[in-house]
Amino acid sequence: MTTNPSPQIWLYDTTLRDGTQREGLSVSIEDKLRIAHKLDQLGIPFIEGGWPGANPKDGQFFHHLQDQPLQQAEIVAFCSTRRPHAHAATEPMLQSIVAAGTRWVTIFGKSWDLHVTAGLKTSLEENLAMIRDTIEYLHTQGKRVIYDAEHWFDGYKNNRNYALQTLETAWLSGAEWLVLCDTNGGTLPHEVSQIVKDVSCHLSAVREKNSLIHDQGQNQIPQIGIHTHNDSEMAVANAIAAVMAGARMVQGTINGYGERCGNANLCSLIPNLQLKLGYSCIGEHQLNQLTEASHFISEVVNLAPDEHAPFVGRSAFAHKGGIHVSAVERNPLTYEHIQPEQVGNRRRIVISEQAGLSNVLSKARSFGIELDKEQPQAKFILKRLKELESAGYQFEAAEASFILLVYEALGLRQQFFEVQGFHVHCDLVEGKETTNSLATIKVAVNGKNILEAAEGNGPVAALDAALRKALVNFYPQLATFELTDYKVRILNGHTGTAAKTRVLVESGNGQQRWMTIAVSTNILEASYQAVVEGLEYGLLLYSQGKPILS
Repeated sequence: MTTNPSPQIWLYDTTLRDGTQREGLSVSIEDKLRIAHKLDQLGIPFIEGGWPGANPKDGQFFHHLQDQPLQQAEIVAFCSTRRPHAHAATEPMLQSIVAAGTRWVTIFGKSWDLHVTAGLKTSLEENLAMIRDTIEYLHTQGKRVIYDAEHWFDGYKNNRNYALQTLETAWLSGAEWLVLCDTNGGTLPHEVSQIVKDVSCHLSAVREKNSLIHDQGQNQIPQIGIHTHNDSEMAVANAIAAVMAGARMVQGTINGYGERCGNANLCSLIPNLQLKLGYSCIGEHQLNQLTEASHFISEVVNLAPDEHAPFVGRSAFAHKGGIHVSAVERNPLTYEHIQPEQVGNRRRIVISEQAGLSNVLSKARSFGIELDKEQPQAKFILKRLKELESAGYQFEAAEASFILLVYEALGLRQQFFEVQGFHVHCDLVEGKETTNSLATIKVAVNGKNILEAAEGNGPVAALDAALRKALVNFYPQLATFELTDYKVRILNGHTGTAAKTRVLVESGNGQQRWMTIAVSTNILEASYQAVVEGLEYGLLLYSQGKPILS
């Protein structure tokens, strides 16, 4: 018995060009190379590298790629059609495109008559000549062409006949793909679907009627692509609508990066197309790298990952309500639309005041601690959790502190050290933006008392440094620890300086990160408790199967 293969969708990533137009996003040549190779590993067929000649960085990027070639992806150079009343063969920007050395080139041209007359300040006929001359010239240089029809949907709605004429011109000049662009991001899915179908029908009719196409051997209609922006929060929906109407190329960016509100998010499009609709985009082994690729690229561009992003976000498969957790424990399908592992993510059980015993048991199990719901300790942990949350703690943001609470309730919490006292002194110097702080701390470790001092650019940094200095000779692993984030929130501001302060500290060891929490009316006390628990939890990680004391 044979089965029909899944229809192929050709993914086209424009993170390195369209994505970098996002406000606040900037990348170096090295960053672009790292991202390109990650996309290549992910199985993306087309990667748009930038506009050679528009800036030195993009030109150098294409040059470097010749020494660091991709394994399977086609790297694509991007450019506009020639200028009005110029000649493509002598157009300097097209010379840079040819020099980039790519096999494929994407050329964008005007579809909307308003842009032709008001933007380019030229005639509709000259715009068609610009499209024709540019694509034909690139063909003489051995290039394969993808034509991006800029502002396609707005142009179609304003002047359908002329917009279709621009596509016909690109096709007859040799473009192999015609990509319909929702450049302003204002089109809705039902419009996209209808217009894509109309374009397909129109091109089929043109092929049947135009004997010139047959004489030139151009019997194949160019394939249709879709390029959507997210200004109406419809980019992913519009791309899917286009595919279901017949488009076979989808352009987008990782994490939806892009100008204004962003582009179609490939991290959502790929699993929706492949897992929900049965299209073939990338290999299964590549699909389960999607979450890692999303986070990797967010790190390279120095933007925090969206924890609530569908499919790849940290919270995408997080369960908080006790009833939800109980159901998921029995059958994940009850509250999960796919298996998290299919996209390289994982299920998380969130601990909070809304938690039930199922949350406590599941979270403890993730750390190798088996509890029974009838155990008094399990019920005590849940009771203590709710008491602390009522007092201002937030354990869903600080799972490390919750695990320490579990260990303490079970009598398993190891006392790696005991802080016997600390003192923090701050020097406020007028005219200086930074404050020098000195922390002195007294700690008992393994029966020995240690007194140490350290400086920092603030009281918390100084306290953290002094504590590490006192402990590192006993616990060399601390040399790999670092305090990576520090957050403070006033819980009841109406009480003024007597308000409770919640402190969240993020710590890491280069491979893992964890959050600890403390609440107090004294900001230094809360900070001290959170910092101490951060170090304690890190030592707990090392202690599991490893010797601690040197």
